[in-house]
Amino acid sequence: MGVAIRTAGAGDRELVARLLDEAFQDDPVSGWVFPGEEHRRTAHPRLMAAFTDIVLAEGRIDVTEDGSACALWLSVPAGEHEDGAEDDGPARVREAVDPENERVELIGRLTAGIHPAGRAHEYLWMIGVVPQRQGEGLGTALIESVLDRCDREGLSAYLEASSDRSRRLYERLGFTLLDRPLDLPDGPRMWPMWREPGASRVTNLSGQYS
Repeated sequence: MGVAIRTAGAGDRELVARLLDEAFQDDPVSGWVFPGEEHRRTAHPRLMAAFTDIVLAEGRIDVTEDGSACALWLSVPAGEHEDGAEDDGPARVREAVDPENERVELIGRLTAGIHPAGRAHEYLWMIGVVPQRQGEGLGTALIESVLDRCDREGLSAYLEASSDRSRRLYERLGFTLLDRPLDLPDGPRMWPMWREPGASRVTNLSGQYS
């Protein structure tokens, strides 16, 4: 039986932000950005809400009909990231989310620094599945619905995996390591991954940062 997917709108903001918070509270990158567990419980939801607002305004959020999984996508045109101009977006996010925490800004600058330039692509910023539903193929259904379109339109796709487990799962969907991994200062490793249109894939993906 297929997974019913719809495009989220402004009325889904709280649902998506809450889903992402639940899915990523214990993610290695979230733990690095907010190393104190008690502080993470209060600040992490604000970061997920900020990400939700950005993608609602600039991209697209797909959500399963039952609200248990979502994927945040941005369409990146050819030539994006080529001019080297500094983006003040990470600083604005830090100011809104956790002004005293430089890692909120740093994670945005570091991932922007490894983002590929030149070719148009779909950027999977985040994909999240609530913990109790992980392993059911919901994440796979969300990502494959976009990969099918990428294959039809000859578009590549890009993401940053936030754990070795998620990296292996993305490899099964046709993504390969792009350049070298990103080692966060005194923190975990992230893997920039690229997928050419038409790359072979197998299924079963659960929620991780991207």
